[in-house]
Amino acid sequence: MTKIYNTSRNKPFRKYLRQNMTKSETVLWKNIKGDRLGHRFRRQYGVGNYIIDFYCPLLKLAIEVDGFTHADERVFAKDQRKEKYLESLGITVKRYSAEQVFNTINEVIGDLYQTCEEMAKTRR
Repeated sequence: MTKIYNTSRNKPFRKYLRQNMTKSETVLWKNIKGDRLGHRFRRQYGVGNYIIDFYCPLLKLAIEVDGFTHADERVFAKDQRKEKYLESLGITVKRYSAEQVFNTINEVIGDLYQTCEEMAKTRR
């Protein structure tokens, strides 16, 4: 079986992204790291050729934080391909804009907590 998770090929780039997170990613990470949502998340997790901002392997839940560049047509199309690929592997993708993270962090965390709880119930 081919290894598709956290391949050594993109390890240096994942490390770079962890060390240079955007402000919105940093804000969200401070609120979800550890077991703050009842489940452990990883930062800059590799799946195939893609890197997910935050990922919970147990729930197969990916969280993407989209900054202003994601409004660009080419970036949006790339995001759509990435999401389709992740969903083909059974991974659920939740997207939040950087603006949502900055302006309504409590609602974002509440939504993520509820999503985690619902996904955990279906695993039991």
